[in-house]
Amino acid sequence: MDYVSIYVTLKLALITTVVLMILGAPVAYILAYAKFPGKSMIEAFLYLPTALPPTVIGFYLIIALGPKGILGRSWESFTGDTILFTFLGIAIASVVYSIPFAIQPMKAAFQKIDRRLIENACVLGLSKSKIFFRVALPNSISGIVAAAILVFLHSIGAFGVLIMVGGSVPGETKVASIAIYEAVEMIDYRTAGLLSLSFLPISYIFLLIANKLNRDT
Repeated sequence: MDYVSIYVTLKLALITTVVLMILGAPVAYILAYAKFPGKSMIEAFLYLPTALPPTVIGFYLIIALGPKGILGRSWESFTGDTILFTFLGIAIASVVYSIPFAIQPMKAAFQKIDRRLIENACVLGLSKSKIFFRVALPNSISGIVAAAILVFLHSIGAFGVLIMVGGSVPGETKVASIAIYEAVEMIDYRTAGLLSLSFLPISYIFLLIANKLNRDT
């Protein structure tokens, strides 16, 4: 069995989850409570990955991360390396692809907080950042954990966007979903079956946890 692709998949999913929990929580909190012009447009833009085919997302990422793209050109001039067909490239792709699965559950969790807790914190003179860290986060922990699980599971199942941005470089960008696809193409059903089977218990257990957390909130 291709253990290297499983390692790359789990590493990618973990990094994606950590990045989106750190960056996504403040964004979700702002979307839950703040009112400002263009909020609905920004929110719709963040949720685009749920509506667009993965290959469309992959195409635009190739444009942005390629040698002629703004991000790709800047990175290459700074480091001398390219982003496409590297682990960094698929990590960026995975984060972009999974943004809605982080933002939506955390926004819902923040909106379930008793507004009186926020109002009392304001009366006590706490700053917005202190309210976020001392009130919002502790009272939304189950929703945040559920969001992290959904992002992790979504990341390990990604395929189209990753193969377009990263290709299939063994030990670098070849994740389990790509390894399964290639095994099926070569009529190697044993390898494809073992790789597929390895993710069934992980996904099932995490989904049970996420469902329990959603019922408890």
